Amino acid sequence: MAQTPKGTVVEIRIGIVNAPRELSFESSQSSEALVEQVQAGLSSGAGILRLSDDKGRLYLVPTAGIAYVEVGTEESRRIGFVG
Repeated sequence: MAQTPKGTVVEIRIGIVNAPRELSFESSQSSEALVEQVQAGLSSGAGILRLSDDKGRLYLVPTAGIAYVEVGTEESRRIGFVG
C-alpha cells in the first residue's frame, strides 16, 4: 500500500445508488494505490469495496450500490485560514 508524502492526503468520494448524499473521506494512500484498490474491489466478485481513511476508520461499501467513485489528486493539508 503506497503512502502519500507526510501531510498529503487524497479525497475520495463514493456515490451511492438511491442515496442523496455521497460518502466522502480523506486517505493517506496514494491516488494510484486507491484506484488499484477500487478496481480490484469492483472486479473481484466479493461484493464489497473495502477502503480506510487517514484516521484508521474502515469503510465497507457494497459494490452493487456504487454509482461512482471519485479519487482526487494528492494535496497538502491546509493549515490556518485559506482565503
